[in-house]
Amino acid sequence: MQGSVVMLNLLRFRQVADYSASPELAPEAPISGAEAFQKYIDHTMPYLLESGGDLLFLGSGGNFLIGPSSERWDLAMVVRQSSVESFLQFATHQSYLAGIGHRTAALEDSRLLPLSEINSVADLLR
Repeated sequence: MQGSVVMLNLLRFRQVADYSASPELAPEAPISGAEAFQKYIDHTMPYLLESGGDLLFLGSGGNFLIGPSSERWDLAMVVRQSSVESFLQFATHQSYLAGIGHRTAALEDSRLLPLSEINSVADLLR
């Protein structure tokens, strides 16, 4: 992949965040998955920006218009990184990883789809 990379995240939150894998990050009182994910975003943003990335879009979700009726996503998030190398540097940064337990606690399910920009569908045929 050349150039910048855009990551499409589809996220489904737990009703109550599960901090069993990272008890050191657990708040004193139970919080929702959405609240835990906000903690993840707050923790992550400085490292994302430092690595040349940016949060482009956050949007509330729900059921698909076209797709499985049983499948729902609470949040869509789009993140851009300047390159694959920058993304890998960000994703392995020790200080970033120290807060990833908020993401794990927050999510019931997720999808991450890396995308690269093209000018037309014909670019796929090359």
